[in-house]
Amino acid sequence: MTDGEFSCDLRVYIEDTDAGGIVYYVNYLKFMERARTEFMRSLGFGKDYIFNHDLMFVVRDVAVEYRRPAQLDDELQATAAIARLGGASMVFSQVVKRAGDILAQGEVTVACVDRSGVRPRRLPPDMAGALQAASPAGGQQQ
Repeated sequence: MTDGEFSCDLRVYIEDTDAGGIVYYVNYLKFMERARTEFMRSLGFGKDYIFNHDLMFVVRDVAVEYRRPAQLDDELQATAAIARLGGASMVFSQVVKRAGDILAQGEVTVACVDRSGVRPRRLPPDMAGALQAASPAGGQQQ
C-alpha cells in the first residue's frame, strides 16, 4: 500500500472475456471487488473477522468510467483507496490499470450491515480506526 492506495495484481483469463477476447464490462467490477477484499484483508479484516463480528458489506452504489479495453492474458493492477468514510459506510476510489494505463476507474459505496437482519450498522471502532489511518487524507468523514 502506498499513500493509502492498495494494489493487487491480476491476470485476465478466458472466462473474463467476451467472444472477441475483450474483458466483459462487468468483470471490471469483479476486479475491483478483489482489490477491496484484499485491502480489507491486509488491514486484518478478512472473512474470519467479518463473520465473527456478525458483519456483511453490501455495495450500495457504483459509478464506473470505462476508458480502454483489457484483453486475454493481460497483467492488470486493481487498486482500492478510501475516498470517504462514514459511520456505517465507506466510499472506495478504485482503478483498474495495465502497465500504468487506466482502463477503468470509479467509486464504489459499500454499506456495513449485520448478517442476521441485513440492517445498517456502524463499523466496529477498531475497523473504523484502521480504515481512517489507511486513507490518504485520514478518511474524510461523511
